[in-house]
Amino acid sequence: MPSLRLREARQGGGALLRERFGLDAALVPGKGGIFEVRLDGKVIARRVKGHFPGASEIVTAVASARA
Repeated sequence: MPSLRLREARQGGGALLRERFGLDAALVPGKGGIFEVRLDGKVIARRVKGHFPGASEIVTAVASARA
């Protein structure tokens, strides 16, 4: 159920990014079921073969990219 996963990532991930890094997340609509998480223009997490990254995966990806 992609819309539920997307909502979870947006809400949960956004709150965690704000809390841990002081970052504000923005949801940018795409086409064809695309889901990418970008930091400074670089893709750091994405949907792969039906797997949507959850909030904790997004936070981990951001932490790794900022290290």
